[in-house]
Amino acid sequence: MSDPLKTDALLKARTKPGIKAVYTKAELGGTDHDRDVNYPGQFPFTRGIKPTMYRGRLWTMRQYAGMGDAEESNKRYKYLLAHGTSGLSVAFDLPTQIGMDSDHPMAIGEVGKVGVAIDSIEDMQRLFNGIDLEKISTSMTINATASILLALYIAVAKRNGHNLRKLSGTVQNDILKEYIARGTYIYPVEHALRIITDMFAYANRDVPEWNPISISGYHMREAGCTAAQEVAFTLGNGMAYVQAAKDAGLEVDTFAPRLSFFFNAHNDFLEEVAKFRAARRMWARIMRDRFRAKSPRSWMLRFHTQTAGSTLTAQQPEVNIVRTAVQALAAVLGGTQSLHTNGYDEALALPTEEAARIALRTQQIIGYESGVANTVDPFAGSYFIESLTTGLEQQANAYLEKITALGGMCKAIERGYVQQEIQNAAYEYQQAVDRGDQIVVGVNEFEIEEESDVPIQRIDPELERKQVERLNALRARRDKEAWQSAVNAVEDAARSGENPGSFFVMSCG
Repeated sequence: MSDPLKTDALLKARTKPGIKAVYTKAELGGTDHDRDVNYPGQFPFTRGIKPTMYRGRLWTMRQYAGMGDAEESNKRYKYLLAHGTSGLSVAFDLPTQIGMDSDHPMAIGEVGKVGVAIDSIEDMQRLFNGIDLEKISTSMTINATASILLALYIAVAKRNGHNLRKLSGTVQNDILKEYIARGTYIYPVEHALRIITDMFAYANRDVPEWNPISISGYHMREAGCTAAQEVAFTLGNGMAYVQAAKDAGLEVDTFAPRLSFFFNAHNDFLEEVAKFRAARRMWARIMRDRFRAKSPRSWMLRFHTQTAGSTLTAQQPEVNIVRTAVQALAAVLGGTQSLHTNGYDEALALPTEEAARIALRTQQIIGYESGVANTVDPFAGSYFIESLTTGLEQQANAYLEKITALGGMCKAIERGYVQQEIQNAAYEYQQAVDRGDQIVVGVNEFEIEEESDVPIQRIDPELERKQVERLNALRARRDKEAWQSAVNAVEDAARSGENPGSFFVMSCG
């Protein structure tokens, strides 16, 4: 095996005078006997999935955004792009997340409130108006209706003359964590898994640069789980998806390289760094040894990170800037491939432009000013970091063994085991806060009397009325026969066992 320090990628990487790209035991006068630990870009990827990591290219700087209708969200995307974001991340409102049109009785009062409302291809066209979809990576946080939103995105790209094979991005599409932590599911587990594996096959064939799933530990951490539980339950879900795809007849090396993950960056700085390293090492071994994947690309755990929204406080909200910076730094030192930093005002409302800009500048300062990207995995070899990494791996593996004994992740979810473990951890943490054993600055210690005068982002209530009017106008003018025929084609394909992906895209267009 060639030495990763001699690869072409590294020779082309950014350099910093006096700083080596990678440090190993040799720099301390020791022996280089354990290449698994000492070199990034090699199995089991503890130190990173690429030999050069950020020396060659910084992580993708995403900012999660979506508000009101498509026009308002489009303005925010263009604002973020103008200020240096390198990837878009779409937040959808609750009706869109659970498959309801904006005029559904249960959607009243929720349209556009926590994300953008998307009812049709026209909404998706407005959302990305003036944005070159071949040149930007787009992440969409959508699960139960992921197939619909991806179909709309692809249909817009086709309308705009884009090469579908050049589209890059991700749909979250992680239904198991919806049963565990969020609740925005629609279909029973078996049918939901079929939709997901159909999307694996469709994306591999038609949009090969697209990630058809982002297996998410983020929401479980937001619900209160520990770092070890986040790793275990996320990888457990990943194993369930891989097995479902194999059971559907897909070859593991055809879809595994496009699997992506989504983790939380929480407050315990060093634990978080170790968590990412442990997850990467565990997934490499799971894919190689359990699922017999042959391609090294199938062994790599590629992940997006978002700073922890649950740690943000309404009290002294400006202090959240510091929390976010610490969490973002942990994600970078842990080797994330892309990152979203939360706005300091998100405990109060959707972020204002100022808050979104400061969040983005936080990433830019880490990337361009802090120096942490000048060498790969700078904490490697630290007695504490290596001990934490191994300890988290052991704890997470113990959970996976328990889940296996219960019959796998789907059975563990059905029995409520995963949910109960998260609830117990959340309760223990809150008890520690209430007792004062766990300090939350500004909440149970270092409080001040003054009320915050942070400006609040408010959604214009008129946007809901306008969105419903646009939807009704679309229904009135569309070709009802063509619409019904397209819907029937998708249904027939689904009932026959065929992959309905291509019919879906055509019906959306």
